[in-house]
Amino acid sequence: MRAGFEVVQGALELIQPHEQWDYNNTLGAFNTSTTTSTSMINGFADYSSKPSANIERPSELSEWVEHVTKTLIEDLPESNPEESFQTDASLPAYSVVSPDMQCETRPRKLARLNGPTCQDPFGDQGNKGLGLISLLFECAVAISVDNLGEAHRMVLELTQMASPYAPSCGERVVAYFAKAMASRVVNSWLGFCSPLTNHKLIHGAFQVFNNISPFVKFAHFTSNQAILEAFQRRDRVHIVDLDIMQGLQWPALFHILATRMEGPPHVRMTGMGTSMNLLVETGKQLSNFAKRLGMSFEFHPVAQKFGDIVDISTLQIRRGDALAIHWLQHSLYDATGTDWKTMRLFQELNPRIITLVEQDIAHGGSFLDRFVASLHYYSAVFDSLGAFHLSDDNNRHRVEHSLIHREINNVLAVGGPGRSGEDKFRVWRSELERNGFLQVPMSSNSLAQAQLILNMFPPTHGYSLVQADGTLRLGWKETALYTGSAWTCHSSSR
Repeated sequence: MRAGFEVVQGALELIQPHEQWDYNNTLGAFNTSTTTSTSMINGFADYSSKPSANIERPSELSEWVEHVTKTLIEDLPESNPEESFQTDASLPAYSVVSPDMQCETRPRKLARLNGPTCQDPFGDQGNKGLGLISLLFECAVAISVDNLGEAHRMVLELTQMASPYAPSCGERVVAYFAKAMASRVVNSWLGFCSPLTNHKLIHGAFQVFNNISPFVKFAHFTSNQAILEAFQRRDRVHIVDLDIMQGLQWPALFHILATRMEGPPHVRMTGMGTSMNLLVETGKQLSNFAKRLGMSFEFHPVAQKFGDIVDISTLQIRRGDALAIHWLQHSLYDATGTDWKTMRLFQELNPRIITLVEQDIAHGGSFLDRFVASLHYYSAVFDSLGAFHLSDDNNRHRVEHSLIHREINNVLAVGGPGRSGEDKFRVWRSELERNGFLQVPMSSNSLAQAQLILNMFPPTHGYSLVQADGTLRLGWKETALYTGSAWTCHSSSR
């Protein structure tokens, strides 16, 4: 291994044309001199030269949404806005105005919101953007106090006013939030929500997201670096991936392990997911890749949620193996089950390293908590996509429709006490520390690697990379979106 974050040049030649995976952007593409490889430069030449869609906007959508929602929160009758987010019951019913009152109050509210410091990023459409956000917020308050009839009326109005194909990021955000809130209203009437999950569709869109944005690569490579450092001088290693999907993360790590000066270790991998067929296919792909590298490899599929495991032997942990657990969190679906059971299993397994990449969005709390937090979060995500991809870009729409829309729907429509009766941890990093895990600071190699990843997505001025408190955080402008951290047990000897 010449450097912790280097991938051997020429790795792409090992991939046969008939294989399904797109490794152009999976294998990382940093050669042995830590510069971007020729294949990656060629791959991004056309991409970086595309005209940006919304770079000239006078105000970032995420900043504008934050200003408007703060103003709307201040309009609630409570003297302390934060108290209004503790429980849904604390929001009085008259927080939602009647249709007649809306005709009188909304123009005055828009006039006050549309001050000299608040520029509408929805484009040259007058008060449309302010009206959409204001109505969306009123709808959220109506849902939070179970005024479902009024919320339904507002949802119908929103779906007629906002389109997911609109040129402006703001209108697209509102359109997807309106769809999620419509699902929430229906689910509240029915009393349950069990959305169908098309994993093949999600996996395909996730690979597109990996190709057009640095966020997935950031999660993969920072975690790989921490695992690589934990596996130094270990001959037998075992990785448990709590939601392996297509396994796009692991070929880059395999390359470095296969070229270690002390020789490659024997690698065992437990891949978890919900579809055994997809897991078996992923295992075949990884096994074929490891074979071409000349690396000893075993794959064990487990079609079960990690937190639902009762018999620990299901994971086939072997004494003497250096154990790593990897978890790339997302809001697409519940990949791990009950949080406290997941934590208990972490403690029981006593891994050498846990790599955790969290979305900086809370899944716990009241509906209004999640609405405000997710509106700020996904406004920044839409900003980042809209800055470099035109409104009619097929890849952008695929990511927004198949991934981001599903995440918003899962946070809002499936969220809350009615979804499972279980409370979700707000921040897993805090819970790991509280339960006796020790943080392993992200190394300088991880930071340098993350910066190289950002250099693959010019211009880089929109993305923010921060190393703080032993973590690495990647975001858009001032909004943190993904945080990578690593942890170990007090007594870990593996």
